[in-house]
Amino acid sequence: MLVIVVENAPARLRGRLSLWLAEIRAGVYVGTYSARTRERIWAEVGALIDDGSAVIAWAAPTDSGFCFEAIGPNRRVAAEFDGLTLVRFDAPAEPDGQY
Repeated sequence: MLVIVVENAPARLRGRLSLWLAEIRAGVYVGTYSARTRERIWAEVGALIDDGSAVIAWAAPTDSGFCFEAIGPNRRVAAEFDGLTLVRFDAPAEPDGQY
């Protein structure tokens, strides 16, 4: 199983994702595909995301039971800790010249 969540995605990307996956909520797509097909779908997302952001999560034989990747602006970053993939938050971006 795989899940893709997009934010600020262009209409052409949302339409493309709707061809392959079920949109169960605005910007949330789910489906079941092989690793090869998942990688091709994710490549399409990367090519069409423009200024938006996206994250993909899929079932995997890891201790947590899943893996994920993200593209675009996002404060959440994958962090490896004792074999587990956890999520950490980056500090918010500061405007230039302000502290």
